[in-house]
Amino acid sequence: MTAPAMQVLAGISVPSTPLIDKAIDYARECSEPYMFNHVVRSWLFAVRIGEMEGIEYDGEVVAIGTLLHDITLTKDFKGPRRFEVEGADIAREFVREAGFDDRRAQLIWDSVALNSTPSIGLYKEAEVALCTAGIGLDFAGRLYNKIPSDEMRAIVGAYPRLGMKKQIAECVCCIVANAPQTTYGTFASDFGARFVAAYQPISLVDLLMDTPFES
Repeated sequence: MTAPAMQVLAGISVPSTPLIDKAIDYARECSEPYMFNHVVRSWLFAVRIGEMEGIEYDGEVVAIGTLLHDITLTKDFKGPRRFEVEGADIAREFVREAGFDDRRAQLIWDSVALNSTPSIGLYKEAEVALCTAGIGLDFAGRLYNKIPSDEMRAIVGAYPRLGMKKQIAECVCCIVANAPQTTYGTFASDFGARFVAAYQPISLVDLLMDTPFES
């Protein structure tokens, strides 16, 4: 595979391909400004983690997986499935239409579907793990100290957070209120328990104990 051209964003060298450019435009179109900045920062963090750890990976997959990982995380999301799965299907179709083979398309699907499940995503293929790590750094501060302070300032300066903590909490709470069935057993359930009155997620313990089996 021919090495892609490179571009520099916030001081970080990242691959530049027509499909990555299209994904950037798609993410910008689908996202609020704070969310667009989040997905770009996640990409840049994923790239730097990969560089610092000497990981070989498909740069186009990591770019598109991070850029599109939250395309369905919006206040008007109604399901019917959890937003990560709905987004994964959209992202996979996006790259299939561009000619991705089944393996690369599946890596995109896994990167999006598992973006909020680091207990699985971090142990998948390099591309999925890097997407998960970059997203986790920007969302939850995981590996924050791994990024040099000058690089962190440059990235956040170029793509500011724009009140992300408050905005994303409000967004997730809207999903909890509008489509609670999509949030049971997900990270969104924590937001529901903390902020949404009368939210009652289904207990996995109850599901087990209430099965029709004798034991």
